[in-house]
Amino acid sequence: MIDFSQDHFALFGLAPCYGLDQRTLDDAYRRLQKKVHPDRYAAAAENERRRALQSSARVNEAYRTLKDPVGRAQYLLSLNGIDAMPETDTALPREFLERALDRREAVSEAAEKSDGPALDALLAEVRDDMRALDRALEREFDSARALDTARTKVRELKFLSKLAADIESAIADLES
Repeated sequence: MIDFSQDHFALFGLAPCYGLDQRTLDDAYRRLQKKVHPDRYAAAAENERRRALQSSARVNEAYRTLKDPVGRAQYLLSLNGIDAMPETDTALPREFLERALDRREAVSEAAEKSDGPALDALLAEVRDDMRALDRALEREFDSARALDTARTKVRELKFLSKLAADIESAIADLES
C-alpha cells in the first residue's frame, strides 16, 4: 500500500515542482494505481480491502491535483504555508481585472449574438494568456522561488481557467 504521510509529489516519486512532465506524472499514476487498485484486493481481508480503497482514493486525489495547473500551483503554495485563495483576500491587479471584465462582457455579447467565431477567438486569447501564466509560474516556483508573485499568478490562472470553461460552455450551447 501507500504511505499516507507523503505529500502528493513524494507519493509519485516526483520532485516538488510546478514544471511537471505530464507523461512522467501519467506513468507514475498508472504504476501506482495498478499497485493499489481495489480489484487487486477483492479476495483479501476486509481491512486490506478498505486500505486499498483508501489508497486508491488518495492516489486519485493526488493525481487530479498535480495534473491540474491551478491545483498543482495551489498545492505547492500550501506546502510552503501559503493559502493562494483565502476568502478574505480577493484582490487582483487592477489591469488584470479590467481586462477580465472586458472579456466577460465580450463573451456575453458574443453568446447573445450566437457569434461562434468571436467566442472561438476569445477562447484562443484566454488560452494564450493561460499558457503565458503557466510559463511564468514555472519560473516563479522552480527557478526564482518567488512565492508571493506566484500566489498572484495562481489567482489569475484560476480566474482565466474559469473564464475559459465559461467560454467553452457558451460554445457548446451554440453547437447544441
